[in-house]
Amino acid sequence: MKKIYCLFLAGMLIASISSFAQEKNKAVFVEPKDGFFNEISKEADRFASKPKQDAKNFKVDFTGMDLPKSLSEFTYAWHNEPVSQGLTGTCWSFSTTSYFETEVYRINNRKIKISPIYTVYWEYVEKAKRFVRERGNSNFAEGSEANAVLRIMKEYGAVPLSDYTGLRQGQTFHDHRKLIEEMSAYLQGIKTANNWNEEEVVSTIKSILNFYLGVPPLKINVDGDEMTPKEYFKNVVALNPDDYVEILSYMQQPYNQYVEYEVPDNWWKSKEYFNIPLDEFMTILKDAVKKGYTVSIGGDVSEPGIDSWNKVAMIPTFDIPSQYIDEYARQFRFTNQTTTDDHGLHLVGMMTKNGKDWYLIKDSGAGSKNVDPKGYYFYNDDFVKLKMMNYTIHKDALPQSLKDRMK
Repeated sequence: MKKIYCLFLAGMLIASISSFAQEKNKAVFVEPKDGFFNEISKEADRFASKPKQDAKNFKVDFTGMDLPKSLSEFTYAWHNEPVSQGLTGTCWSFSTTSYFETEVYRINNRKIKISPIYTVYWEYVEKAKRFVRERGNSNFAEGSEANAVLRIMKEYGAVPLSDYTGLRQGQTFHDHRKLIEEMSAYLQGIKTANNWNEEEVVSTIKSILNFYLGVPPLKINVDGDEMTPKEYFKNVVALNPDDYVEILSYMQQPYNQYVEYEVPDNWWKSKEYFNIPLDEFMTILKDAVKKGYTVSIGGDVSEPGIDSWNKVAMIPTFDIPSQYIDEYARQFRFTNQTTTDDHGLHLVGMMTKNGKDWYLIKDSGAGSKNVDPKGYYFYNDDFVKLKMMNYTIHKDALPQSLKDRMK
């Protein structure tokens, strides 16, 4: 009897399910809404967070100062329009690439745009090689020096900007944060594992670079002619690498000698810097710019006298009066690391205002684009004298007395 009753109930259940089988539910995509959980989260975050304090920077008060305002006040050499380095630490490549573009125009009367990221790609490859050879005791970071650009171009050539932007599809600005994070983590893993297989490391670094920057071209087409990057450097860029020299001025190495620039960004320990006294350093720079030359220049840009909204870099009297800026003041700041090698720039022109010389600086950093003229700063002569440590220059811009010492 129980068995018959159970079969009866099962039959009823199946019949009930069957009667509703054709009533299918539907689904739609809806935007999520903030519910009460969101209120809980906000209150929990508020309670856990520390009170926010407004941070203020100690800056020069520029009110009432008669400062440069526009490009029209300057005499400057031809250069390509300023571009942004985005969220990268590759100012060294952007500034020096801009410098060589100007040199191509000055020497060959040809306007071209060269890819700075192509140079960056191969610089990372070279850094990885040295990291392996030095068993991890070599700096692997975004920074480098101006003379790295020619070193890479001699080895790997160059390509037009249009052939290698280093931007992914839909990307507007360069962002190398994840790139450097991933490469650095990988290399630290190699160091921890003591696995110094250079071929394997370079292959992996290239695969990371290819993902974030794209694969660099093996061939390019210029005005209908197919050529390699090395051929482009030789035939189109057409600059003689031996014509360019690095001029440095600091007291911790002997003057009138080729020395090593002792900063982390000189990661390959280059000793190609000719070290000269500060007064000569400034005289040569000023004379060269007056003659129409430009330079790739590097130094420190973290001072109370530099301001992106006024586009000015100067040395205030509360730091050090102008008449006391000399090689000792310069070396003092370099030694105590208030002067560091933290930015590369392209110095393209100059002017004199109220008896003071000002330099027109083309800058790929974000601050230079805050206000017009976008992509530029105006550097006072004192700022360059105290804070800019070195520059790349064509040897024809040097006086014969210095050329003789450099032989």
